[in-house]
Amino acid sequence: MSITSVDKNLDGLTMTVIADFTASRQRLWEAYTDPRQIEKFWGPVEWPATFTRHDVFPGGRSHYVMTGPDGERSGGFWEFLAVDPGHSFEVRDGFADESGDENAEMPSMRMTFQFEETDGGSRLITTTHFGSLDQLEQLIEMGMEEGMTSAMGQIDDVLADLESFAASRVAEAQTLSDTQVRVSRVIRGTPEQIWQAHHDPDLMKRWLLGPDGWTMPVCEIAHEVGDTYRNEWEDENGENRFGFTGELLEAEPPFREVTTESMIGVEGEPNVNELTLTPVDGGTLLSLVITYPNAEVRDIVLGTGMVAGMEASYARLEGQVFG
Repeated sequence: MSITSVDKNLDGLTMTVIADFTASRQRLWEAYTDPRQIEKFWGPVEWPATFTRHDVFPGGRSHYVMTGPDGERSGGFWEFLAVDPGHSFEVRDGFADESGDENAEMPSMRMTFQFEETDGGSRLITTTHFGSLDQLEQLIEMGMEEGMTSAMGQIDDVLADLESFAASRVAEAQTLSDTQVRVSRVIRGTPEQIWQAHHDPDLMKRWLLGPDGWTMPVCEIAHEVGDTYRNEWEDENGENRFGFTGELLEAEPPFREVTTESMIGVEGEPNVNELTLTPVDGGTLLSLVITYPNAEVRDIVLGTGMVAGMEASYARLEGQVFG
């Protein structure tokens, strides 16, 4: 990676950083739109980031927390204003608390990310638009320029790691915090197709079965915010029935929805599931962030073989529904 220029325009209240890469434009784009990838380079080397939300569509939002060497934490958010897939996106960038809520006492700024093809690979042009000269000077003094330069210096390693990211088609779980886990899987198909597969009961009964040997006799869909859903499974002998129910909290088809989830017949605080679908080369990146009531519940659920069951379902979706 080569940063070819850093231009601070005090009259125009902008800072523009231009960097060239040997990877393709599409590969660079995916590094910025996949939460598993961007959190490996967004922020200075000493302040790695964790993205608990990353919705790359107009109206979407990202939440991240950077952790310093002494354990100090600093949160931020992106509000996506415009997205031209593969070519550019524009965000409002600002400071946030641990839950992703904006810190209104700190300035926010508008940033544009433009991805271009070059003879040697690709170029990223990042332009930050400040609200005032005082704001520009304040953020530069806080180390914004050095932070962006340090962050871009880490991108090459991520771009080279195709096996772990862009080429991965197996469900994997990453622990984000004591209560949060992110399950990711690249699935063949468009976001629209995968959204439909999650909201058509006839389709869901064909693929959302976990390991072989189970059926899904009950599949009730929540169509509007505030609606409830109910899913139940039983084995091929009609025994060992179990299920989950919950409420639809947010829906932005075909890219994002948020639901609660409680096991039927079990008391306690529900999980919160945040599903995001992002188009990538060769399919769609499905990202499911699950927030558990506490670490004990998280570990119990993961210990049941949940991720292996999800992988079996996603493989069945590709093979039987999209095959």
